[in-house]
Amino acid sequence: MALPIRAALRSAGRFITKNPATMFSIARHALGLKIAVPLDAMRWFIANTPPNKKAPQDVTVMARPPAISVGATVDLMGTTVRASASIKIDDLQLGPEKLRVKVRLQNVDLKLLGESFTPVAALIKSGALDLSKPGNLAKFMPKRPDVLIEAQDDYIVLDLMKNPKIRQNDKVRRVLETITPVVNVQSIETDGDMLVIGLRATPLGFPRALNAARQLAAG
Repeated sequence: MALPIRAALRSAGRFITKNPATMFSIARHALGLKIAVPLDAMRWFIANTPPNKKAPQDVTVMARPPAISVGATVDLMGTTVRASASIKIDDLQLGPEKLRVKVRLQNVDLKLLGESFTPVAALIKSGALDLSKPGNLAKFMPKRPDVLIEAQDDYIVLDLMKNPKIRQNDKVRRVLETITPVVNVQSIETDGDMLVIGLRATPLGFPRALNAARQLAAG
């Protein structure tokens, strides 16, 4: 089931009508080479995404500038918990060979929902988990994902290119070869109730991007 595009457009039109100042804020950010996305758009997307039993439930998104605060009900190794954290992007390195992001996690909280007698529930009840240093917990997690390349204290470093499906996808690589030499993402943070993506332009990379675009068009 796909997202209802017409409903999305109608909802966007109503939002703009009710919040005209938002358009001025988006335009102001655009002048600084930044893309501003209202968090209400993300909330609408989450609320209208087709349900999936394995996906997090009751997801909430709030701004905690410069971080974004996210909460969700998740199944953590057979234990239903309410998890929340403030997420801040400290560093981004995007290109054809790597999609690396350094994420700082703060205000991490886990609350048990219902009665549970699993090992995870016992750890949460005992207070043995040091949630102020989630990176240390991620470092020793079982079945550590390939994309997790570093974890320490309150931050983790992910490189999506370590995922075989992404790394071996020629279309993804070619799109990155086309876009990143000219325009790259410099920062991701919140401002007010908006997610602001800062861009970095590199006009000298245009010839390389053009050559990659030709190869992409050729197939």
